[in-house]
Amino acid sequence: MDVHAICAGFVGATLTFPFSEETAVYKVGGKIFALTGVDRATSINLKAEPQDVTGLVETYPAIERGYHMNKKHWITVQLDGSLPDGMVEELIEDSYDLIVDKLPARDRP
Repeated sequence: MDVHAICAGFVGATLTFPFSEETAVYKVGGKIFALTGVDRATSINLKAEPQDVTGLVETYPAIERGYHMNKKHWITVQLDGSLPDGMVEELIEDSYDLIVDKLPARDRP
């Protein structure tokens, strides 16, 4: 699965490198919706609804509270193939949608 292609495929998504050349940071409207490794994407940090974070973490060993992120709003998803088909794509889309929904109307793609 190419998480880079998924993230880049969203309308208005931009790829930035604010932290290092090894960390791909995808933004929409200037706000982060995903972070992952450039060469080896072994995990991805995604925004999630606070009420969903706990359930995801308790249900799936491959999902943890966000590494170096606000643990109430972010999750880290291990890209080890253990999650059900389509789930990673769905989590990425949910993260993107959460950010877009909170943008002022003039900044929405």
